[in-house]
Amino acid sequence: MGKGMNTLHARDDQKGRNRRMTNANLSETAQAMVAPGKGILAADESTPTIGKRFAGIGVESTEPLRRDYRSMLFSAPSAEQYIGGVILFEETLRQSMPDGEPIPQYLAGRGMIPGIKVDKGAKPLAGCPGEKVTEGLDGLRERLAEYRGLGARFAKWRAVIAIGEGAPSDCCVHANAHALARYAALCQEGGLVPIVEPEVLMDGPHPISRCEQVTGAVLDEVFDQLERHRVELEGIVLKPNMVVSGSECPAQAGVEEVAEATLRTLKAHVPAAVPGIAFLSGGQSAEDATAHLSAMNARAPHPWEVSFSYGRALQAPALAAWQGKTDQLVDAQRAFGERARLNGLARTGDYRPELEAA
Repeated sequence: MGKGMNTLHARDDQKGRNRRMTNANLSETAQAMVAPGKGILAADESTPTIGKRFAGIGVESTEPLRRDYRSMLFSAPSAEQYIGGVILFEETLRQSMPDGEPIPQYLAGRGMIPGIKVDKGAKPLAGCPGEKVTEGLDGLRERLAEYRGLGARFAKWRAVIAIGEGAPSDCCVHANAHALARYAALCQEGGLVPIVEPEVLMDGPHPISRCEQVTGAVLDEVFDQLERHRVELEGIVLKPNMVVSGSECPAQAGVEEVAEATLRTLKAHVPAAVPGIAFLSGGQSAEDATAHLSAMNARAPHPWEVSFSYGRALQAPALAAWQGKTDQLVDAQRAFGERARLNGLARTGDYRPELEAA
């Protein structure tokens, strides 16, 4: 065998070793994000979205106030006991804590893995009235490299699927699953764990059975596309909706029915290789999201960690307590810490509604 061929084989062997090391690191990070008793804080609201949240409590949305509010959440006592990762908006990824320490480094130092929302939002899908596809793939490889340099160790991309008359269409489901897979492949190439978020919206009058049917079909297409794009399932976190009744459905499914339908769907459509499932709250109240999660974990064991990745369902009590006032930061941190603790209990099936009053 010639010297050139030996060199080629050596390069191939090194590439193989590098890939195995990368895969192992991604798997380790994914597992840490959904470690037992922990979940993910979604603090990645866009500037317009957090502006609406602030407006709801009569607070102007300015860059310093957004930083102060999020810093308050991140520095809440004992947060690291229940929060394994934090999804940041790009503005926050570049900000610092009040003492000047960059936020990603601060989070990592407390054992909360920093991540970044990378999609550019859901836009109307041509040819499919009322349906949307998430954009943001252009230039993503370069952005991911920059975000990793700033300290991010995972990323998030959200696809939205609406249920309605004639919806979702096959076109919508395929387009969003394809984009999720391309995003996930780019993340893993760049050393970041992708959170794969296909959200079947709860808007509408449909019964829980329709949500179950659509959620299963969407998950099938998503995992088909992930396989086609050679995404390593051991290095992702799935962030799906729970299987619930439509928000306008007259007959709302109870906690036990939601837990049973959701687990039945996941076991039929989510491979066991996935380290963890971190549910979005999707418009549920904080109490409902926690109760549903706890009921699912009361039915353990499962093939994957069954966790949470909540935004409003974790932040709403803190936002109400804060009111934009510096002298109420401690009360807001206490409210956030209690919500995080209750979801930590839900991770083991030990949450009870009576704990809310306590």
